[in-house]
Amino acid sequence: MFKSKIALKLAVNFVLALVIFSLIISSVFFILFKDYTVEIHKIQLQKYAQTMAEILSANLTHGMHRGAMMGLPLICDSMDMGIWIVDENMNLIMPNTRHFMRHNMHNRMNYQYKFADLPPNASEVINEVFADKTVFSEGFSDVLSQLTLTAGVPVKDDTGKVIGAVLLHSPVSGMEEAVRQGLVILSISIGLALAVVFVLSLGLVYIFTKPLNKMKQVALKLAQGEYKTQCNVVQNDEIGELANVLDLLAVRLDKASQESLKLEQMRKDFISNISHELRTPVTVIRGSLEALCDKIVTEPEKVEQYHRQMLNEAKFLQRLVGDLLDLSRLQNPDFAIEKQPLLLNDVLSDALRSARQIAKAKDIAIDFEQKGPLPLEGDYGRLRQMFLIILDNAVKFSQTGGKVEVIATDKDITVRDYGVGIDEKDLAHIFERFYKTKGEKNKTGTGLGLAIAKQIAARHNIELTATNHTGGGAEFKFKLP
Repeated sequence: MFKSKIALKLAVNFVLALVIFSLIISSVFFILFKDYTVEIHKIQLQKYAQTMAEILSANLTHGMHRGAMMGLPLICDSMDMGIWIVDENMNLIMPNTRHFMRHNMHNRMNYQYKFADLPPNASEVINEVFADKTVFSEGFSDVLSQLTLTAGVPVKDDTGKVIGAVLLHSPVSGMEEAVRQGLVILSISIGLALAVVFVLSLGLVYIFTKPLNKMKQVALKLAQGEYKTQCNVVQNDEIGELANVLDLLAVRLDKASQESLKLEQMRKDFISNISHELRTPVTVIRGSLEALCDKIVTEPEKVEQYHRQMLNEAKFLQRLVGDLLDLSRLQNPDFAIEKQPLLLNDVLSDALRSARQIAKAKDIAIDFEQKGPLPLEGDYGRLRQMFLIILDNAVKFSQTGGKVEVIATDKDITVRDYGVGIDEKDLAHIFERFYKTKGEKNKTGTGLGLAIAKQIAARHNIELTATNHTGGGAEFKFKLP
């Protein structure tokens, strides 16, 4: 599995994320647990201090009860607390219990202890207490560097006057051990969670990388030219979208490959066709010239016949070269045609005048019907050439004495003949270069006329199509933009 770099990275990232999460949780746990322990200790210390203050208030006001006073130090010692009772002159009414137990109890009741015996920061606490406040102070033991709390509670007489202060001083015992145990439990839990998550991450990484590996294989096959391959990954996420794009790319590459093969075949056909089209007239012209130069033909009538044959072949070559140049220019996107506002009615009428001259030789009538003006921005000469190619084609394939119909509406222009129509196998290819239908009527064509007409129509956003009319003959339709 870890041959995949992304799989390894994902697994490591999963584990790192969990480790960072664990460290954050541990830190938050330590802080919150410590604060909670200190707060609980404060509440207990305040409760004990207030209880002692109430006992002292009663005894100091109505007469000190020695049993009660002796009990307080013993209670504090059993709870690992120190107790000081201070008067308003900062003198110890009753000392720390550890001092108290070292001397005779009867003599210590009237002994004035020094202020230095009090816990650290006691002065600030005492001042606050004599302002009738319950105060807490935090510090650390000098010996064990252990957090300690000092609680100060006022001792009042019957009138509510503060006559003393009870100070309880106690270390927050057991907090470090509790935190340590909590961290141990948390560490064990995190370790187990890491193990489970690592195993799960392996499964998730496999699921995540499986479609990626499949897309990698598809991409390699595409690079090798196998455009039929597909990912077939169905996921409603970014990976699924990427797989769909890769499948679409494969389809388009396959289509482009087929187009490339088609263009290559067309290029070969073009070279073959142009070679054939050029070879025939060149051979005729060369043969005629050799016959004339070698004096094989000397009769005036034969010489004139040879001259006319060479002239016709030269005209055919000129027409062929002209059509090739026109088609090459029209297929070049950088070749600009001169467009200007015009009426297609005028262009069509001009082309019809020329077509009627061609149709006279076959006694073919050309009927023209138009409905309203047809404004367009285009090249007059090229549009006339387009219409004339289609009209000439309609006349060529019409029977002698027949007719050609031209109908112009505001949406399209239709040119229909009543000839033999177009063979179904030829219908899809008649606009290709050098594609010629077989037959006596088309033996003089170059196979470029309809391709040129198609390119002129495309340059003017006109859709040119060819079909066979149900009533007979072929029908060419110009769908106007």
